[in-house]
Amino acid sequence: MGTIQIRDVSDKTERTLKARAEREGKSLTAFVRDLLNEEAATPTLDEVMARIAADEPVPYDPDFVRETMREGGR
Repeated sequence: MGTIQIRDVSDKTERTLKARAEREGKSLTAFVRDLLNEEAATPTLDEVMARIAADEPVPYDPDFVRETMREGGR
């Protein structure tokens, strides 16, 4: 597992994060680690758009859509 060291965090930011961590019953390290993991797991808009662009196009057939709707399928 990697290590990240963050310097020059304002006192106000540190106090705020420590208070939030305490309210959740976590250490500051665990709290910030969870924040970073959540951020890393959430794709950016650019990443989402790149995935969409890489997908195969879905053909649109109005008759198929009507038939599927009549049958109650999705």
